[in-house]
Amino acid sequence: MSTNSAGPAAPTAVVTFVTPSERQRLDALTSGSCVTVHRENLDQVLRDLRTNCVSAVIVSVSRYQQQYAPSVARMVREFPRIPAVALLTSTESRASAALLSLGEHGVRTLVDAREPQGWRTLRTLVSNEPHDFETLAISAIRDDLEDASPSAMRFFDTLFTVPRTMTTVLEFARHLAVVPTTFVSRFVRQGVPTPKRYLAAARLVRAAHLLENPGYSITQVAFLMEYSSPQSFSRHVSGVLNMGAAGFRRAYTGETMLQHMRDTLVRPYRHCFRDFDPFTSPPQWMVRTERVGDMSDRQRPQACSGL
Repeated sequence: MSTNSAGPAAPTAVVTFVTPSERQRLDALTSGSCVTVHRENLDQVLRDLRTNCVSAVIVSVSRYQQQYAPSVARMVREFPRIPAVALLTSTESRASAALLSLGEHGVRTLVDAREPQGWRTLRTLVSNEPHDFETLAISAIRDDLEDASPSAMRFFDTLFTVPRTMTTVLEFARHLAVVPTTFVSRFVRQGVPTPKRYLAAARLVRAAHLLENPGYSITQVAFLMEYSSPQSFSRHVSGVLNMGAAGFRRAYTGETMLQHMRDTLVRPYRHCFRDFDPFTSPPQWMVRTERVGDMSDRQRPQACSGL
């Protein structure tokens, strides 16, 4: 069984510190597009950031008080890669001072929801689309593979849109509605690295991006990326890059790990992906013809031309 879509993206999680009326509006706005978690104080927000994959934090201007400034500054300092959004819904006199304080302590995005367009803007920010970094990764690889088949493009897109809980090729293939053994064999016949190598590299790209946030420890990132233990994460890093987890954190950001993936697994094989369809098997008559040719030449299948 094959599929013509990459499947739905993983639901995003948004943590909020807003007023009761704003909660109701946010719940209605984000229904079906993300998971919204409302908190009563910023300490709870910080705890969520440290223990869960969060795509954005929304702080209500109406609820913000000056005593929250240290917590906001800490949140932005420890998690610079997670967008913090100030939500303005009222015209009360203290709003200007609250906005100024939020800006001084690192909040760079303001959504003015006093008009309907503001709520639409907010929905776009937190919608169930690939996050900024995943979008960057998809765009960069698409630039490398501009001549690739649509199916090959879809495979690479899916690497960065599946949930982080998807850790094996078996799960990945089932997500794509293809038979795992057949899925792997298509890559082998095409002479390109196996899906396991691509999935492993994409997971390390995402892990490196998370590790850019000082608020995450290596242990926390290991569990957020669904490794069984920090030691398992370290073994994975060592197996792929021949270095430990601490060295990995020092050596790579999300972007530089993405660059490594592109240089080693994408660009050298770009000619192979021009006519490659990892989801659909070729007609049986073509398979039989290939087998006859292989037997006559008495050779093993070779990597694709153009390398």
